[in-house]
Amino acid sequence: MPDSVTLPRANVLGVGVHAIDMAEAVRQAEYLLAAGGSGYVCLTGVHGVMEAQGDSELREILNRAFLCLPDGMPTVWVGRLQGHQQMSRVYGPDFMMEMCRRSRLGGFRHFLYGGAPGVAEQLRTRLEALMPWLRIVGTYTPPYGPLSARQEAELLASVTQSEPDILWVGLSTPKQERFMAQYWGRLPVKLMAGVGAAFDLHAGLKSDAPQWMKQCGLQWLHRLAQEPLRLGPRYLKHNPRFVMAICRQLVGMR
Repeated sequence: MPDSVTLPRANVLGVGVHAIDMAEAVRQAEYLLAAGGSGYVCLTGVHGVMEAQGDSELREILNRAFLCLPDGMPTVWVGRLQGHQQMSRVYGPDFMMEMCRRSRLGGFRHFLYGGAPGVAEQLRTRLEALMPWLRIVGTYTPPYGPLSARQEAELLASVTQSEPDILWVGLSTPKQERFMAQYWGRLPVKLMAGVGAAFDLHAGLKSDAPQWMKQCGLQWLHRLAQEPLRLGPRYLKHNPRFVMAICRQLVGMR
């Protein structure tokens, strides 16, 4: 099994984000699956990093991940300023699609966990239409809050029966990271990956930002336009604090 600890990491306010690109992230995930290992993947941007500032448990979850990947351009820019020129963005929805495409050769079995009622099934239908060889062996829509004992037993039975290799977790941050840390080793699955908005995007419920906005680090504006009430307070809180904290970190490092 590949040891992701040996991969270079950028220090983004105490969160060790792996300084790699999409190709290396996919390669590491495939090695883990082929070796029969187990682990979870966090795709982390400004929101996840800032949530971890006042939450040592979440910071430990991110740092303990098999892969903690740079989901946003600001984390990539910080890594490059630290000398990791090979680092590039590993966008959650793109990582999910690439692993699905690679399943044609790897034969990976997939399980979809998350989304509002009906979203996982809609996502399954669209992905299977796009990639007929894809084996999506199960879906589960969780409640808004924690799983009850009965729901936990249902999920365990469903995953055990369907025998997936990859469990995709489509919840918000930090809920999906906490879920993966809690159930890693308890659910019989090799790899868990928290991909957040990928469920809604690939199910066709929301539109993605144009490529130029992604490259300029402005994707948050596109998301804000779609969900101003939910995301407005988040961005107003985290974005300015992130810039100031990163400036202090870089000055301190120098």
